[in-house]
Amino acid sequence: MSMQRIVGIVLLVAGVVFLIIGMNPSHSAADQLSNTFTGRFTQQTAWYVFGGGTVALVGLLIGVFAARSRSA
Repeated sequence: MSMQRIVGIVLLVAGVVFLIIGMNPSHSAADQLSNTFTGRFTQQTAWYVFGGGTVALVGLLIGVFAARSRSA
């Protein structure tokens, strides 16, 4: 397994962990109140969710393209 593929897998797992960390507090009372009155979740929750999604997507792309470049 190439180093690029390992990095991709690590980033994918880290992104999923950040998504989970961001989604858990989104169900808390503070975030629900913030969402009710402002239409948005708290800034920290948003950073975890968007950052986790971005990191997971980058990890997935690195993993896929590392596998393709190796087989070509």
